[in-house]
Parts: sequence; C-alpha cells; structure tokens
Amino acid sequence: MTATTGRGPSRRARIAAIVLILIAGAGFTALGVWQVERRAWKLDLIDRVEARLAAAPTPAPGPAEWAGAGTPGWDRAYEYRPVTLTGRFDGPGVPVKAVTALGSGFWLVAPFTDTRGFTVLVNRGFVTDPATPNAAPAPDAPAPGATGGDDAAPVPVGETVVGLLRLSEPGGGFLRSNQPGAGRWFSRDVAAISETLDLADAAPYFVDAAATPDAPDGAPVGGLTVLTFRNSHLVYALTWFTLAALSLVALVLVLRRGRSTARRPAPSPRP
Repeated sequence: MTATTGRGPSRRARIAAIVLILIAGAGFTALGVWQVERRAWKLDLIDRVEARLAAAPTPAPGPAEWAGAGTPGWDRAYEYRPVTLTGRFDGPGVPVKAVTALGSGFWLVAPFTDTRGFTVLVNRGFVTDPATPNAAPAPDAPAPGATGGDDAAPVPVGETVVGLLRLSEPGGGFLRSNQPGAGRWFSRDVAAISETLDLADAAPYFVDAAATPDAPDGAPVGGLTVLTFRNSHLVYALTWFTLAALSLVALVLVLRRGRSTARRPAPSPRP
C-alpha cells in the first residue's frame, strides 16, 4: 500500500491560510480608510463649530428654509449654528434621559411657538427631576402678540431663547430605543417627540438653550451642549493599517514556505 505523501493536505491548508489572510488584510485596510474619512469629517465638524461659536446668533430657520433638512448639505450648513427664537413655551414638554457634567438626569425638551408662526422643540436644559416646579413654564404665560386691553397698543410679550441649532437624534440612546407610548425618551428624536405632542408645524431640528444666569432654583440648566469632540481616528487608522501590514507580512511568509515545500523532494513511500 502506498502512503499519502502529505503534500495534498498541506497545499490545501496553505490556500486556506492565504485566503483568510487576504480577507483579513482587506478588512483591516477598509477599516483604516474608514477611520481616515471619519477623521476628515471630525476635523471639518470641529472647524465649523469653532467658527460658528464666534458668530452672533441669527433667527432660527423658518419653514422656507427647511427644504433639504436631513441631507448632508443642509446639516453641514445649519448644525451648531447660534440661533434665536422669540415667542412662548407651550407646555412642559418631555424629559429625555441625559448624562452631563452635572450628573445623571434629564433634558427637558419643550415646544416653543415662535412669533413667526411655527414651533421648535427647545432643550431648555438639564434637570435631575423634571417634576420640580421651576422645570415647567408658567401655565399663564401670555401668547405672543397679546395686548394689554382693547384700546391698548400691542406690547412685546413672551421670551427670547438663545441657543444652538441641533440635528434630530432618531431612534434612541444609551443602547435603548425610545418608548413614546410609555413616555420614556433616550434621545431627542424631533419627529417622534413632535408626533407624541401632536405638533403639526414643528421644525425638523431642535435648539439647545444657552445658560440663563438669573434662572431660579430648580430651573433647567442650559448651556451644557458638549462642544469638545474626541478625535482619536488617526490612532485607530494607524492601528488598522498596521494590522493590514502585518497581514501582508504573514502572506509573504506563507508564500515563501509554500515555495520551499514545493522544492523539497517528496519522501519515498515505505514498503
């Protein structure tokens, strides 16, 4: 009987190893390229935010400017823009789970009716307990445009909110999905919150209110928008590219070993 030389199984093992190495190398390279792209996006975001923070607030975009909201071009043009709203809060809003520099608690997101005739969800700020008295707007706040009497001239009423325009956060957060029916919110999902509050004319964005120095005790603490962005993408990219390079080294070693084995004479079969 003739024994198996062992060349067949060794060749198949080398081919399998080569395929696995090529797949791993391609994957590592793709991840490295992705991190390079993420780094470029992050640097662009940082530059845009820094430039906008130095600009004076402008009126928040109205319905005429909402076309294209949610597209990359619109988002780049408006995200983190300092804006102003003038009008009144219409209801207490909803609490959204939050973790801030002040600890764990909630963002208080409430509808704000602008004097121009549309509604914007405003993140009034951070509270540890949304049930505190000063966490909700006064129920008897006058409507924008109200007058002091039949013969009185219109007087400016309501309030002005200054803050940063933010993009919607659909789905949820903290590895949990929003549960509108149960009143449990883990992200500031503009569309879902607007639907829950029955807001037909709500803007497709929300506004993070700035800090209010003279706010009463228990009022939401504004101005906690995170404006520092972690940028470790270069380290990640170098890590993935290093692994891709090691995959190339492993491929060379496997190929060399295969050639060495091919040149080696096959063992004589035992009688």
